[in-house]
Order: sequence, then structure tokens, then C-alpha cells
Amino acid sequence: MSKEDPATTQNGRLAHERSEFDQGTGTDTRDFSVFTVSQKRAIVATGSLAAFFSPLSSSIYFPALDTIAHALGVSISKVNLTVTTYLILQGIAPMLIAGFSDTAGRRPAYMICFTIYLAANLGLGLQNSYAALLVLRCLQSAGSSGTVALANGLVGDMITSSERGSYIAFASLGSMLGPSLSPVIGGLISQFLDWHWIFWFLLIFSGIFFLLIMLFLPETCRKVVGDGSIPPPSTHTSISDIIRHRKREKKGETVSPEEIAETRKNFAFCFPSPIPTLKVATDLETGAILLTTGLMYAGFYAVMTGATTTFHEVYHFNNIQTALMYLPLGAGGVVSAFVTGRIVDWNYRRHAKRAGMPVVKKRRQDLSNFNIEKARLEIAIPMYYLSAVVMVSLGWVMGRKVNLAAPIILLFISGWSLNATSQVLNALMVDIWPGQSAAATAANNLMRCELGAAASAAINPMRLAMGWGWAYTTLALISVASSPILWLMTRYGIKWRQRRMQKLKSGQWH
Repeated sequence: MSKEDPATTQNGRLAHERSEFDQGTGTDTRDFSVFTVSQKRAIVATGSLAAFFSPLSSSIYFPALDTIAHALGVSISKVNLTVTTYLILQGIAPMLIAGFSDTAGRRPAYMICFTIYLAANLGLGLQNSYAALLVLRCLQSAGSSGTVALANGLVGDMITSSERGSYIAFASLGSMLGPSLSPVIGGLISQFLDWHWIFWFLLIFSGIFFLLIMLFLPETCRKVVGDGSIPPPSTHTSISDIIRHRKREKKGETVSPEEIAETRKNFAFCFPSPIPTLKVATDLETGAILLTTGLMYAGFYAVMTGATTTFHEVYHFNNIQTALMYLPLGAGGVVSAFVTGRIVDWNYRRHAKRAGMPVVKKRRQDLSNFNIEKARLEIAIPMYYLSAVVMVSLGWVMGRKVNLAAPIILLFISGWSLNATSQVLNALMVDIWPGQSAAATAANNLMRCELGAAASAAINPMRLAMGWGWAYTTLALISVASSPILWLMTRYGIKWRQRRMQKLKSGQWH
């Protein structure tokens, strides 16, 4: 298909979406998605587990850093550089695949990501040089990181703002399991097997998972299948799609060629481009979210990088014992996801009631005049400050052989607050960029990973210059210094969003 002018395409989509709303209630006149609750949960959980490979491939590496440095005859600083370059590509790569998936579909995007990832793991399992390790780790990051944006793309395809909190637990699976389970897996492998087996494990695990996705994950992109009632083209079809649409045909739930044509008028295969993500990233409101989230994650990556050194040098832990210390992070994230999701939905209903806007489940609502920013940020801001407090606390107990209970408790709270903040801000990004959820997530990922890479590279020199305590205090203070922009968003965010939507409608926003 030919590539359409972005402004024309966006304007047409806005007009079409507006016509589907009941102008009296601001609520969509039909269900947002034909997928059942169980199907939506399964799809979102599958996408989240696919995104698990990005933090898995990063964190599985941490317990084996010393082992790999010794095996390749290079310094630990050089091996740490492979962590930094991984994070840099982790921020850049989703920019290319996100815009592609928003127009060409989720399944082709998954095929591209996993093909690159599998090839990189095969090369990493075979190589024995530092140069090959550095290059192939970048390729591995490029393949796995795109799945993070695709996971939130699935959420945006099927889940409305009013029920998004209920799906936080399912959408968080990958980000929760990655930082906590992967070091344990890496520790076990590096302790009992050759370090190459880290990459052989990733190759086998990802290969099996990719096969399952290709067989069973349905296409959800709204420019391809609409609300899920439109049969996907053969290039996008899975076994579950075939079964589901056969059942719909038996019930007489068929669609006309005109409906299919209307749905796919903006569907197009085009070369992956960073332009859609860069457009999102340069928006004022989005930039505020990107900056605060990025600085928060910079501190988190610094903690992850520094924790391995601390547990090895101060507590004299082996690889497995060090890896087990990451489990509290995941445990905090698991508890947070289930609790935070309920609070997010409760706060949405509270604000909707105040605004006189009825909340109808499974129906998309017009948020043009609803302060969704305030409803979300009232939950995110307290968690953001808690993350900063925990970062400072971890800094002052690191490097000192205090009772092991202290870092365990602090890592649990860190997992809780970080996951809560991240998921609420991710939900807000999807809320304010309907139809471009993958590109919005990629923009978020860009800032988060690039600042994380900078923090990971800087934390060791900072530690040597000022000690663990002041190093982490400095990062936390920088994070807190950016937080007033979140308070401004609770008041002015809706005006910024309305201004952007007016530019979109008039074709002035490029």
C-alpha cells in the first residue's frame, strides 16, 4: 500500500473516532473490543512475557560480569561497557519498530524483533572475543527491546482508560519478572555451567516462546482488525484468529467488504522509521513524563549496577547468593501491580464522578475535557517520591556490612514504588496517545534507557569520588528536582493535550 500523508491520516482517524462517540455522554456507542475479558488478559500477559526478554537479557548478565571479564581477559570496566551499550540500543531500537507496528500490525513487528534476537543469541553462544560480545549484545538489545513497546501497543488496542488499572498486573509481568528472576537464572548458569550457556539458554527459551506467539497470538492492531471483529489478512493470521472468526461466522457475526476497507484505509507496510516516536517525544506534555520517568530509572539502573559489586565485595557472596538478592525487587513489583491497579481504577471512577462522566465498562470514553492527567498522577507522584527516598537509603547502607535485612527490605520497597510509578505513567502515555500507544511507549523507553545507560556508566566513578551514600543521594536529588513538572501537569496537562489535539485536527502538528 502507498504511504499516506501523516497529517491527513491522523485527521481522518480523529474524525472517524469522533463519529463513534455519543456526543451527549462522551462515551463510545459500541464496545471498544470484541475480545472477551479472559482473551484480553491472556493477550496482554503474553505480550508482557514477550517483553520479559528485554530485561531478562540485560539482568541475566549481571551475576556473570566478573566471570566473563576473567574469561575474555579484559577489565570489569570493559564488560560494564557492554551493559551501557545494551541500554543505549534498548532505548533507540523501539523507535523503529513502534511506528511500524502501529500501521502494519503487531504480528509482523514481533516476527522482526524475534528474528533479530534469535540470530544475536546464536552468535553470542558461539563467540569468544570481546569485540564480538560488544557488537552482538547491541544486536541482542535491538531485537528484544522492541517487544516492550509492542506490549503496551496490545494494551492500547484492547483496553479502555476506565479499566486500564485492572490490567496493570498483567501488563507488568515482564518488567516485574525481568530484574528479579533473570539474575537468579544467570547466577545458576554461571555458577555451574560455562558462561556461554547464558546465551544458549536465551536462544532455546526465546525460540520456544516465539513459536507459541506465531501460532496463537492474534492480531490486535486497530488499523488491521478494528475492534477485533475484522478478519486479519493471511500475513497476520494465527490459529486463534482462524478459530475465533469461524465461531463468529457460525453466529452470523460477519463483516462487509466496506467495513474491512474502512478499517484498513490507514493500514500500510512501510520501512521502520523513528519519525512517529520522535513526534511523540517532542510534545510538551509527553516530554514532561519522559524526563521524570527517565531520571527515576537512571537511579534504578545505577542501583542494579552497584548492587552486584556491593554483594560481591562487602558480603563476599557468590554468583547465586548475589542473584537471590534481586528477588525482593520482583516481589515488591508483584505486590505493587495488584494493589496499584485497583487504586488507579478507583481514582479514575472518583474523578469521572466529579466530572459528571458516566463510566461504562468496555466502552471508550472521550477524554478531551476530562483531566486524566490528574487522575493518574495523584497515584504516581507519591510513589515517585518514595522511590527517591529508597534510593538515598540504599546508597547509605551500600558499602557497609549492615544487617542483610536492611538491603532486602529497601529493595522490596524499591520494587514496589518503582513499578507503581512506571506502570501508572505508562498508562497515562497510552491515555494521551490513543492509536499510537506503541510509539508513545517507545518514546518513554528512549529517555529511560539513555539516562539509565548514562547512570550505569557514571555510578562507579561517582562512587570512587564521593562514596555510595552521596552518589545515590545526588541521583535522587536530580530526580526530585524534576518532579515539579508532574505537579504542573495535574493542572495544565489537559490544556496542553487539548492544544495538541486542535493542531492535529487542523493539520498544523507535524
